[in-house]
Amino acid sequence: MPSRKTYIVGVGMTAFSKPRGLIDYPELAVEAATKALLDAGVNYDEVQQAYVGYCYGDSTCGQRALYALGMTSIPIVNVNNNCSTGSTALFLAKQMVENGACECTMALGFEKMKPGSLSTNFDDRSPPLLKTIMLTQEITEGGKGPFAAQIFGNGAAEYINKTSATWEHVAKIAAKNHQHSVKNPYSQFRNSMTHEQVLADQKVTNYLTRGMCCPTSDGAAATIIASEAFVKKHGLENQAIEIAGQSLTTDSPRLFDDRSAVELTGADMTRRAAKEAYEQAGITADQLSVIELHDCFAANELLVYPALGLCEPDKAGEMVDRGDNTYGGKYVINPSGGLESKGHPLGATGLGMAFYLVHQLRGWAGPLQAEEAKPGVAEEKGKEAYALAHNLGLGGACVVTILKRPSFYKAGGQDGRTRLGYNHAVECRGITQADVDKVKSVKMSSDYAAVDLE
Repeated sequence: MPSRKTYIVGVGMTAFSKPRGLIDYPELAVEAATKALLDAGVNYDEVQQAYVGYCYGDSTCGQRALYALGMTSIPIVNVNNNCSTGSTALFLAKQMVENGACECTMALGFEKMKPGSLSTNFDDRSPPLLKTIMLTQEITEGGKGPFAAQIFGNGAAEYINKTSATWEHVAKIAAKNHQHSVKNPYSQFRNSMTHEQVLADQKVTNYLTRGMCCPTSDGAAATIIASEAFVKKHGLENQAIEIAGQSLTTDSPRLFDDRSAVELTGADMTRRAAKEAYEQAGITADQLSVIELHDCFAANELLVYPALGLCEPDKAGEMVDRGDNTYGGKYVINPSGGLESKGHPLGATGLGMAFYLVHQLRGWAGPLQAEEAKPGVAEEKGKEAYALAHNLGLGGACVVTILKRPSFYKAGGQDGRTRLGYNHAVECRGITQADVDKVKSVKMSSDYAAVDLE
């Protein structure tokens, strides 16, 4: 059976915030899912399967969260794929629609994290990154700071040693992302930094400063995925965004066999996922307008530019110098502020990228809007606008997703902004019980499963 086209018809997200233990994951999840359902104008009864991503939590947290919207007996699959968990949930939810098993699915991701850097939860067994740790110790001089920060810092150091790039370029990437976040109401940090301030900030590793690193975060994000028949049945042609290409890859032998600090960052996963996603979409990197990529550290953003084909393999520094990573340049990269500023709740991060890019292609993104992504701008030039999300997890998994407006897209009439009562692309509000009541299951629900929204 040939695969079907798939569309994101609803998106929702909470603010990403510093872990303080003030709100539990079911409340975060219900907020994001409720907003996504309101955006799409559909009831939870329409959702045939749900894929729920998180890294920190016991089994079946997805059921605990979604039961507040309905106990409809649908398959709920819990997903854990390190930092690419959210996009992996999207990948699985999309496959069910693409292959004809469902007309409408949900991808939901959330995280309730601990303050401070990431660490293993199990000390009685071999960690998944053991071989990466061992090889890092063999090919580098070692260093201080959290292991993930060391991995990406070492990768950038190797790249800088072999090319014309410098640590000033890494600092400029970080400063760019901090500047972008100032106008993002969902962002954990909204403070601007110059690249001089980034360089002078507190050292976290031998190479990276605090301003180059993402924080841990609490937060949730959700998407509703549907078939073309579902889109047209529900009159969603004015906001549906097509998933034009998507690939999930894991590591190749290059991770270890190249004995390279760049390869230990998962660079080959990115290359392979990007190549496959471009082929599915029938485009090249030059046709992209706006990108949300996995800048867990500014060092990784530098490495991802060539891995995604945005520049020649040794020209990432020159790309930064040209300003081809921000407004007015060839691409707008991380208009949200990226992980460094907006935060990184692992299970929600990839779905948060989808949230931002869907709004970009709808033209709803307000002060974050990339001009070339707005409806009509590319079309007036005889082109199409494409957006790319890149979500990476060491260990490893990488998801690259390419989005575009479908051929039937036509703005106008009632849309998600009408149903929510505001433009949730540019304004972050909480939800009320009345909002939940609009979207929760009519057929099968239990008040006992409700969450406290106070």
